[in-house]
Amino acid sequence: MKPIWIVDDDESIRWVLEKALARENLITRSFTNARDAIAALADETPQVLVSDIRMPGASGLELLQTVKTQYPGLPVIIMTAFSDLDSAVAAFQGGAFEYLAKPFDLEKAVELIRRALEESLREASAPQIISETPEILGQAPAMQDVFRAIGRLAQSNVTVLITGESGSGKELVACALHKHSPRAARPFIALNTAAIPKDLLESELFGHERGAFTGAQTSRRGRFEQAEGGTLFLDEIGDMPFDLQTRLLRVLSDGHFYRVGGHQPQKANVRVIAATHQNLEQRVKDGLFREDLYHRLNVIRLRLPSLRERREDIPLLTRYFLVQSASQLGVEAKRMSEPAMQFLTGLDLPGNVRQLENLCNWITVMAPGQTVEVKDLPPDLVSTLDAVAPAPSYAPAFVPGLPAVGAPQVSAYTPAHPSQVAADAAAWQTLLESEAAGLLAGGQPDVMEVLGRQFESVLIRAALKHTHGRKNDAAVRLGIGRNTITRKIQELGIDGAGDD
Repeated sequence: MKPIWIVDDDESIRWVLEKALARENLITRSFTNARDAIAALADETPQVLVSDIRMPGASGLELLQTVKTQYPGLPVIIMTAFSDLDSAVAAFQGGAFEYLAKPFDLEKAVELIRRALEESLREASAPQIISETPEILGQAPAMQDVFRAIGRLAQSNVTVLITGESGSGKELVACALHKHSPRAARPFIALNTAAIPKDLLESELFGHERGAFTGAQTSRRGRFEQAEGGTLFLDEIGDMPFDLQTRLLRVLSDGHFYRVGGHQPQKANVRVIAATHQNLEQRVKDGLFREDLYHRLNVIRLRLPSLRERREDIPLLTRYFLVQSASQLGVEAKRMSEPAMQFLTGLDLPGNVRQLENLCNWITVMAPGQTVEVKDLPPDLVSTLDAVAPAPSYAPAFVPGLPAVGAPQVSAYTPAHPSQVAADAAAWQTLLESEAAGLLAGGQPDVMEVLGRQFESVLIRAALKHTHGRKNDAAVRLGIGRNTITRKIQELGIDGAGDD
């Protein structure tokens, strides 16, 4: 691992940080001014750089600018005894990892450097991880349509608008479009327009000249310049402030823009891919989004399905995320039991793939044992199990390949706790639809009768089990007459009913 550089003209600050980091078994190298640090960059680079802002000669912000130009992924922590808004804004606009005000708590400073160190190591290993990781997983027909669209669009420079719910994988699709395009050797730059404060977003996109505003002590390239020759991905474009939409429209129209405070036009050779989870047409009607910009972005629209629309991919994604999470933690990957996997498949998962990935990380850390049951899932998905009652089990009433009516079997459903009921209903309805589709595709005659008999059989078996075989009670529970339940028991070949 490379050393951590400390740049400060205050000897006491250097000494304190050196000693504290040495106790953490971290190697350091110190400089009394920014010029020496800039000169040293010609021969080596640090793992993390910690620099004061105000020093004789070049400032810490100038050092930050030099570092970010040559090594964009290197985390830089800026320190200053003059804690003011302008310094903080300038530091973050320059790409600082974090801003540390003096005097600082030494333990917190070391913790911050640790975080920057982890980020630096993660950045260094990212290319290898990306090359070994599948771009997008999905076997559902809806995802195959997306893959085909990516294949057609990748070789084009046309602007693409990706729509879909939050967490459905819009940035992954944008990355895939870039990776398979003629621009693949050039940068892919992503910017979430909703995550940047309005006052900083213009500078973030177009850059700024020195002196353009208070704290702009150096000029800075924006995302359009950073993405030159490559692809710029603008996520959550629907949240872009209205006045900035005009500037973006000009870039898309003639390929030119101005830095903040600049007077020389900059040429942008960039492919723009935008994404949003919002209804842009409605935002146009509401006067929140420019109609002309909407039409500029909406050249080709690519809609990503929600996870609810591709439930058959949930087992595949779950297994992948469990393996990935276990690998990151250095532990053995956990397995989902069949009922637990069926339970997950029936959930709506409004956070889509991102929520499923987070859930798998939770399972890896928190679930006991290697095989995960329904009761082992997070409490917000499954209600807390009663300490005395046996754990409820879950299995849908209908599954593909359900045994023929009359075959020996037990009820597939055990009463669930209230928070589980809605998810259970969604699961068996989805699987019923899947079973019906399979029978229809296979040319099965009388599909309604076949599935209706299975439905009645499951209901009656469950009611008889609940009433310990008492037909009268079971009929009352089901809301049918005694003669009706007796006749159906005979017709469906159901065993285990008492004579009452």
